Amino acid sequence: MIAIVLGTRPEIIKMSPVIRACEARGEDFFILHTGQHYSYEMDRVFFEELQIRKPEYNLDVGSGTHAMQTGAILAGVEKVLHETRPEIVLVQGDTNTVLAGALAASKSYVRSGGKQIQVGHVEAGLRSFDRRMPEEINRVLADHISDYLFAPTKTARRHLLNEGISKEKIFITGNTIVDAVRQNLVLAKSKVDTVRHLGLGKDAYFLVTLHRQENADNKARLSGIISALTTIRKKYDLPVIFPVHPRTEKMIRTFGIDTSDIRTIPPLGFLEFLQLESEARLALTDSGGVQEESCILSVPCVTIRDSTERPETVKVGANIVAGIEPDRIIAAAASMLDAKRSWKNPFGDGHAGERICEILNSC
Repeated sequence: MIAIVLGTRPEIIKMSPVIRACEARGEDFFILHTGQHYSYEMDRVFFEELQIRKPEYNLDVGSGTHAMQTGAILAGVEKVLHETRPEIVLVQGDTNTVLAGALAASKSYVRSGGKQIQVGHVEAGLRSFDRRMPEEINRVLADHISDYLFAPTKTARRHLLNEGISKEKIFITGNTIVDAVRQNLVLAKSKVDTVRHLGLGKDAYFLVTLHRQENADNKARLSGIISALTTIRKKYDLPVIFPVHPRTEKMIRTFGIDTSDIRTIPPLGFLEFLQLESEARLALTDSGGVQEESCILSVPCVTIRDSTERPETVKVGANIVAGIEPDRIIAAAASMLDAKRSWKNPFGDGHAGERICEILNSC
């Protein structure tokens, strides 16, 4: 039996191809939703939109400090594992759910016979080499306690080997985000027309996402980023569409930052956002997932961070890591607007979910 442990919306999206592959193969599996960011009730629409099976277990741990949240997930996952006794636990990415899920499995033994539960880490080997990021700590620790490391690229595999992880544990599968984008874009186009609903045209707007704590919670950084976006809007006379994350919206109000030159809209469902992303002229973001998605969709990207764990996007010419200084963001936008969209997707062929299931069956 396979236990698929997830807790955030990006994990639901990136695990959806694995879930679909498990269902297609008739695998014995269940889904455990930790509720790291939202309750299952808040995330129900994601499972319904993506037409994937609903979780059998819900922990609803909610927010809190890293220690409180990780501890609550660890205890909750351990209890479910003792009840269900799966052979393997699959986690994805770099969240507190990933660390706690992997840790609970690696420390758990099936009561009958003392057999250890194995851990599979989907999207293993990503590195920003910035230990100030909680996500970097989570992904490194998860990799080092996993039995199956599903690396999306050769670069990720090299990182794992450089850290002394046995090559026998590492499998290059491609990134499930390619599967997810392709599968779910078909769903999106059959259900919604977000671009036209917002009165926009293809390649006639910029798309922005900002949610990371280091950007949203720092007045100087956030003000500078909004200033850069305002300048870009005026310079190119194209609307800047900004689905505002709740944390960012709260801090914009708290800091009294003027966003009148930017078109802010409420957060979107994944299918709506994916369609909006697919027709944007340029994406400006601090999200790792958007860096990947825009690269796959042939949409130029500017990353508003000091580092990235997706260097493949930069290498192929799909992305520039601009930092957070306004002048650098503006210059990076100008550069990417001149870029040809002829890069090759570096994240695989769109069959990562199937490949992961095949590997688990063959080992």
